[in-house]
Amino acid sequence: MCDHPEGPLCRGDHVHGAEIAALAAEMPREEMLYDLAELYKVFGDSTRIRILYALFEAELCVCDIAALLGMTQSAISHQLRVLKQSKLVKYRREGKTIFYALADDHVRTIINMGMEHLCE
Repeated sequence: MCDHPEGPLCRGDHVHGAEIAALAAEMPREEMLYDLAELYKVFGDSTRIRILYALFEAELCVCDIAALLGMTQSAISHQLRVLKQSKLVKYRREGKTIFYALADDHVRTIINMGMEHLCE
C-alpha cells in the first residue's frame, strides 16, 4: 500500500505506470549501482577515513601516516592498498620512499559532504 494524492492509500493492484517508466529510464545500470555501493563500503572504516583526512593537506609516506595515527606501518599499508584499489589515493615514488595523496578533489568533496550532513 502507498500514499497517493488521489486518496489515502492505493489498492495493492494500483501501479503508477508513467511514473515507474520515467524512473526506470533514469536509473543507472545495476553494475554501476553495485560499484557505487562498493565505493561507499570503503568509507565505512574509520581508519581509512582518518588516513584520507591526513592526506587532505599534504602528501605523506606510510611512516608519517603511521606516526600521525599511532598505528603500525603494516596496518597503514593494508588500508592504503584498499584506498588505492578504490582509486581514492594516488602515489608517487621518490627514491625508496612512496608518497601518498588524495586521488582528486572528489574524495575531499565526498568526505566534506558527509561531515556537513552530520553537522546539520
